[in-house]
Amino acid sequence: MKAMLILELKKNAQDRGLLFWMIILPIAFTVLFISVFTSGVPDADQETVILSIVPGYTVMFVFFILISMVNTFLKDRDVGMTARIASTSLSSIKYLLGKWLPYMFIVWIQIFILLAFGKLVYQVPLGQPWYLLITSAVLAFSATGIGLALSMLVHTENMGIALTQVFALGGAMLSGLWMPLEMMPDFMRIIAHGLPQYWAHQELQDAMNGTLKLSLFAKATAVVFAYGCIGFLIAFMRYPHFLKKARG
Repeated sequence: MKAMLILELKKNAQDRGLLFWMIILPIAFTVLFISVFTSGVPDADQETVILSIVPGYTVMFVFFILISMVNTFLKDRDVGMTARIASTSLSSIKYLLGKWLPYMFIVWIQIFILLAFGKLVYQVPLGQPWYLLITSAVLAFSATGIGLALSMLVHTENMGIALTQVFALGGAMLSGLWMPLEMMPDFMRIIAHGLPQYWAHQELQDAMNGTLKLSLFAKATAVVFAYGCIGFLIAFMRYPHFLKKARG
């Protein structure tokens, strides 16, 4: 499993497309939307907008890791790598973990970079750093856990890309990452409370502002963490079916 971890990290470090999706595009969107929504706005309101956009777009773009995960798993399946690994003594759990953990680390680094960008460029506060650290780790766990499940469920890369767009963009819209929930219909607010993006955004925003309460931290962390666990469980259950389709 260690060799697989190292191999996956090396492969992703050389992937320029991943750098674009994970760092360049989120920063570009953050700068663009902050400039649009703070134009002509009083300084006090500008701070509120920035404090919402920086964690909001961080959470949204975290879920674009799903594209890379789906692409990697399907490519390994189709070139025979999955079948060759399955013929060794490596268990299915270790195989999934070996592919999963590198992406978890990559997403955690992504969150760190995007929050650091917000701090350096827009002077956003980082009032509760320990809460931010834990929330970032749990968010990385959740997003990549969902990516793991999606990789076992989809049949083609195009299907994976389409579902990623639905989950990342649709989840962002429903979770209040694009606009305040107060401006949305009641039924959409109810849906938002069941999505990991909403809870992760609340955690990050309050922790950055230094106002995150332990009760909200515990509840939000539990919801976001549960999504990652469910994702891994689905992936583990679907792995035999995924293996049957592997070229060998």
